[in-house]
Amino acid sequence: LVEPTSGNTGIALAFIARERGYRCVLTMPETMSVERRMMLLALGAEVVLTPKETAVPGALAKAHEILEELGPGNGHMLQQFENPANPKIHRETTGPEIWRDTDGTIDILVSGVGTGGTVTGISQYIKGSEEHGCPPLKPELKTVAVEPMEQMLITAAKGGEKIGDQGPHKIQGMGAGLVPHVLELDLLDEVVPVHSDTAMDMATDLWNIGLPVGASSGAIVAAAVQVCSRPENAGKTAVCVIPSFGERYFTHPMFGPIKEKAEGLVKQPLPEPFDNTDYGFDTPRG
Repeated sequence: LVEPTSGNTGIALAFIARERGYRCVLTMPETMSVERRMMLLALGAEVVLTPKETAVPGALAKAHEILEELGPGNGHMLQQFENPANPKIHRETTGPEIWRDTDGTIDILVSGVGTGGTVTGISQYIKGSEEHGCPPLKPELKTVAVEPMEQMLITAAKGGEKIGDQGPHKIQGMGAGLVPHVLELDLLDEVVPVHSDTAMDMATDLWNIGLPVGASSGAIVAAAVQVCSRPENAGKTAVCVIPSFGERYFTHPMFGPIKEKAEGLVKQPLPEPFDNTDYGFDTPRG
């Protein structure tokens, strides 16, 4: 199996590959966290890093090169950005779960766009999709996509204007540097751009209330708060999808000050009857 991935799909592929005895080669931009790389390596996958400046298109190009080097019939790329199985699983699972858990009261869906499978599949299920056999449950559902402000490709694809400098960002798992093939643009009622700094600030706020998330979740929640604060949305039910687990991001810049503090901690002397000279202190009491 060969696949370009920013982490989460790669982790799933590495898990399945190890269980079934497949070789798994994953390409990803060098900006992906060390924790993600370690998890992939621990699951037996081979990790190939690509230049951060080329984002996912660079990882995709490298994956194609590796696949070609393997030769016909020796490798397979699942193509998460193009594979129709991606939105299909969200039509069959995530969409019905949200509809059931909100008792059909959902008015607004806020979702980040990595591959586009989540926001597409959920919206198809709830808004309805004749092509995929989904009867309309709530055609008026407002679907809001979230992307990094530093890389507003979806906004541009929808005819909107980009804001500020465009280029690399710090929101891993979103803003892949392309408009995914599986993303159904017509389902998007709005695209909200969120700057990396805003995403990291919100992620920190979420940690402080007991939700350990990463920067992508911070971006999505920040967008949801923005949308829900509008007067016209008062009293409406909004659902946002939190896709990142914070413990995979301790080497991310958002944790820089905490990492520095953690590394600066020193051991403290113990009370009697312990003799602290046994533990490297100068005196029995430290």
